[in-house]
Amino acid sequence: MWHTVHPSRSWERPGGIVTYPQRRLREEVGYVAYHFHWPRDDILGLPHHERLCWVREINRINTRLNSER
Repeated sequence: MWHTVHPSRSWERPGGIVTYPQRRLREEVGYVAYHFHWPRDDILGLPHHERLCWVREINRINTRLNSER
């Protein structure tokens, strides 16, 4: 899930900045925005773990509603 951005020079030691994949971030933001109608900037302002909690909660709600049909 996490990707490491490596330095461009081969003589430097591996490592670098750890980033969250942009595609995954867009999916999470879109999912929360679609279901809760929250503004993009508000969702992006959430700490990562809190955003994931909301994604899981929305999924739980949807699963429950779909099983009741």
